Amino acid sequence: MSNGDGTGRSSRRRAILAMVVIAALLCAAFAAAIGSLNRDLYSAGGFVRQYLEAIARHDTTSALQLPGVELTDKALEAAKLPQNLPATLLRPAVLGALTDIHLTSDTEDEPGTHTVVYGFRLDGKPASMEFSVARTGTFAGVFDSWRFAASPLAVLQVTVLHEASFTVNGLTLDTRAHAAADAPATFSNQAAYLAFAPALYSVGHTSNLLTAPAQQIAVTKNGAADVTVDAEPNKPFLDQVQTELNGFLDACTTQQVLQPSNCPFGIEINDRVKGVPVWTIAAYPVVALTAGETTFEMADTTGQAHIVVEVQSLFDGDVETRDEDVPFAVALSVTVRPDGSLAIQLH
Repeated sequence: MSNGDGTGRSSRRRAILAMVVIAALLCAAFAAAIGSLNRDLYSAGGFVRQYLEAIARHDTTSALQLPGVELTDKALEAAKLPQNLPATLLRPAVLGALTDIHLTSDTEDEPGTHTVVYGFRLDGKPASMEFSVARTGTFAGVFDSWRFAASPLAVLQVTVLHEASFTVNGLTLDTRAHAAADAPATFSNQAAYLAFAPALYSVGHTSNLLTAPAQQIAVTKNGAADVTVDAEPNKPFLDQVQTELNGFLDACTTQQVLQPSNCPFGIEINDRVKGVPVWTIAAYPVVALTAGETTFEMADTTGQAHIVVEVQSLFDGDVETRDEDVPFAVALSVTVRPDGSLAIQLH
């Protein structure tokens, strides 16, 4: 009986010891797993990666729900940026390709505050962005939690010269959409929009009369990103003005007088006019437009009218035919009406 009891106690001790060892190993493995997760998934760099991967898969909802992403009016005011900005660009369809996401550095600037730098490719082009994140505590008692100390969102400030609308990554926007209802019409317009960063935005303008070549704007930092869209008259615009000008000059040639009324050309003849003056246009002024303060303008541009008329000399009575070119110059300004038609004013 004695030996049996001893053997039993010994077996129980070995079992307890084994359980203690197993428990210790499990605790160590658990602690190691927590440490690994805190160094990777729940690290400052891991937090930023969540944001970047959400953008990469165009999951704007998840990206915007991460702590600190929302850009408040208070933060905008502090940065001297417009407030109450539209979220029009914070939609999946506007985002391009974000690939090859890799951590470049994770630096603890002070306890609980990190500067994280990631490299990536924006539509295939290498770029990088710096993020500021702060530790906010733990969740589940063991995992680190973070927030963006400064929102990674950007403010795309767009100036559209000589127009109001523009396109960004295929989306057409009108800068006047968020203007006051009683705001006066202007030749050039401005608007600001919240935008994701990092992102590559292709910004330009294409319409029936005006064109601004698309420009690629790589937004790789938060805060203001300025872009100017210079909408200039395209070939259809110039052709239409040229046609209108040519038609006006042709109408002037139908006036069988030496000085056609309200026309840019004419001639003075001191001798007696015997026949009916016949005008034609030998060379039309070539339309070229530049933007002024409120309209598109063409400076004085030369052309050649041609006159054929029979005259008699007051000195000796000889009769001759005047057949010659008459140089002239014309300037004009053009306004695009709200309905898309052109208002042309000659000067």
